[in-house]
Amino acid sequence: MNGILSVKKVIIDLLAKAAAQAQEAGKLPAVSLPPIIIEHPQNTAHGDYAASLPLKMARSTGMKPLDIAAVLVEFIPRIPEVKSVTVAPPGFINFTLSDAWITEQVEAVIESGECYGNIDTGAGKKVQIEYVSANPTGPIHVGHGRGAVLGSALAAALKAAGFDVQQEYYVNDAGNQVMSFKRSLYTRYLQQLGKDVEMPAEGYFGHYMKDLARDILQEEGERFLDLPEAEALEQLGLVGLKKMLDVIRQDLSSLGVSFDRWFSEQSLYDSGEYDAVIEMLNKAGFVVEKEGAVWFTSTALGESKDNVIVRSDGTPTYFASDIAYHYDKFVRRGFDKGINIWGADHQGHISRMKAVLQALDIDPARLHIIISQLVTLRRGEEMVRLSKRTGEIITLREVLDEVGADACRFNFLARSADSQMDFDLELAKKQSAENPVYYVQYAHARICSIIGLARDRQIDYSDGDVTKLVEPAELELLRKMLLLPEIIAQVADTMEPHHLAYYAQVLATAFHSFYKDCRVVSADECLSKARLKLSVAARTVLARTLHLMGMSAPECM
Repeated sequence: MNGILSVKKVIIDLLAKAAAQAQEAGKLPAVSLPPIIIEHPQNTAHGDYAASLPLKMARSTGMKPLDIAAVLVEFIPRIPEVKSVTVAPPGFINFTLSDAWITEQVEAVIESGECYGNIDTGAGKKVQIEYVSANPTGPIHVGHGRGAVLGSALAAALKAAGFDVQQEYYVNDAGNQVMSFKRSLYTRYLQQLGKDVEMPAEGYFGHYMKDLARDILQEEGERFLDLPEAEALEQLGLVGLKKMLDVIRQDLSSLGVSFDRWFSEQSLYDSGEYDAVIEMLNKAGFVVEKEGAVWFTSTALGESKDNVIVRSDGTPTYFASDIAYHYDKFVRRGFDKGINIWGADHQGHISRMKAVLQALDIDPARLHIIISQLVTLRRGEEMVRLSKRTGEIITLREVLDEVGADACRFNFLARSADSQMDFDLELAKKQSAENPVYYVQYAHARICSIIGLARDRQIDYSDGDVTKLVEPAELELLRKMLLLPEIIAQVADTMEPHHLAYYAQVLATAFHSFYKDCRVVSADECLSKARLKLSVAARTVLARTLHLMGMSAPECM
């Protein structure tokens, strides 16, 4: 059921037909119509939707916007969904939905259940979302956690919008950083055995490396000592990488994040795909050798500088493997759109990635990049910089253990990805209306409590008459409930999942206000049944919203 989206389309069609009829009747000049967009007025007293079409037509018609609006309204017929159509300065056409139509949607919401809000704008198009993709050289931190939540919530919304979505983690298991990890682990392994060896200068010094070396020694014994150093580095390193990836998987799973595929960077080299793609660029004239290195001539495509593909020591850059990886996404696997969620330090990588797609004859518009900005942890006014346990960077696991997955997910979704965010750990644990996580989930638990009370009193509300719902708080709750399909469409269109978190708070506020103003179970049996049915529908929408955000919908708190 997507009533609101259907109504929006109906209103747009009404406006288009009204304009055509007005032009045929000679009341409007025969000019081309601009795109018809309807929005919610800032002042709800002006109605549910507002069209700015008259303002956009003013220049081409030479008429005043208010005069255009008055003409269009003449040709808009009455329909059951809309109670009134009015004109407002400086030239808006406002539409107010019919209360009777709104209350009729209660049954449709309940019937839709967990599918409520689903739309088909995606039409089955193949979309790949690649996110987190942190190097498997250490545990993931809160910044990775934010990207993980953004990606998984966006994936859920895109699925609800009718897209065929694949979620992928790109495993950086090749290159210099991985080699540094292997050397660091081998050193820690030798130190566990009492060997006097120093960590490499570019090594990973985190406490977790000592723990990892100790665990491998306990499980594998001293067998790596018997191998030549190069072989020991490789074998021990592979064991360490697998263990590190297992830790990452577990942490992400605890956050409610899972992937359809874990794609190995090394596989691009092993399969020959990397060599084949670089040769394509070479044949197309976009590869040159200079200064002892191999370069992608991105300046030929408007970039300010060329970019190194292969360093002078013969090792490929991470940009080089990214080229092959994106060719694999769009050509070999045929995704219609690829969405990458990257950290703030990758901002400069966007333009060259778009340029290389153009060089490979792939439309750069098929790649959408979301930059996830930094997260600052706080306890009230105090900034938290280091782990209490290790004195090092705070891991995602530590935050999960302290505040739980739901609080993490909501907070990471609360701001747009391009905004830096403060995460107040103390606030996230408060059981009060100050804490938006508690506030939203408590609304769902409160509804469950009301329905439980009705069950205890053996009230059968299945035949509840929704036409009894006439109070402003009841109708306001319904209006907010009916927005979910529109929110899903907005997230799918803008790639901004934070709209879900904002909507969850709006919906919870509408329910809490309804609960305050309208006693649900009362001596009036007919009214009780109607309000219980409304409550069941509200629970459906709130639960669906929470689930799209990857959060639980608790029945008691």
